[in-house]
Order: sequence, then C-alpha cells, then structure tokens
Amino acid sequence: MDYKTLVIGASTNPSRFSYLAIKSLIKHNVDVVAVGLKEGEVEGVKIMLGKPIINGIHTISLYLNPLNQADYLDYFISLKPKRIIFNPGTENGELMKLARLHKIEIVFDCTLVMLNNGNYF
Repeated sequence: MDYKTLVIGASTNPSRFSYLAIKSLIKHNVDVVAVGLKEGEVEGVKIMLGKPIINGIHTISLYLNPLNQADYLDYFISLKPKRIIFNPGTENGELMKLARLHKIEIVFDCTLVMLNNGNYF
C-alpha cells in the first residue's frame, strides 16, 4: 500500500519536528510531500506554499497548531486522505468532526514515534 504523506507545517529548521518527520519518512521509504510557510527543501523534498493540488495522499501529518489550521480545513478534506495524524499540540475539534464526517481515520500520535515503532504502516 502507498502511504504517500503530506507533512503540513513543514520547516527547514532541523530542530522542528516536521523537519525530523520528513527525514524519517524518507528513511522509511514513504513518498513525502510538504507544505509550509517558507519555501525550502529537506532531503530532496521541496516545501511548497499555499494549497497545492496533490493527488494520492494517504496520510496528512499535522504540524500546525489549531489556530493555523483554520484556513486549511476544506483543503485537507479536498485531498481525500485515508487518515490524519494529529501530532501532539495539533488536536482540533472542528477538523476531527470534518474528518469523521468524511470517513477519514483520526490518529492521535506522533509520526516519528509511529515510524520508529513500526505502527505507521
């Protein structure tokens, strides 16, 4: 199964969890796309701006706090992911309701921990 993952809130700052997640996803042979506030690149993955059209997303890995997610709610649903991973600090009741309504799996976990423990796949 293809677990193509969108890392939203991506950063080129090596101390950010989104940066570490991109590196770990690549290491685990996951197809990664990234959206952030600034263009850049992590391990060959270009960080895109805005709300690019992306096909085939299996997982959205959130690295945006709930306030910063507000402008993206419809965008997330439009991508038709199979699941959304709410990394610590990203829990958002409105997005959870939308996800349930669209039959999108909700996961409260850390992408890095899931990959390291073998629970991602």
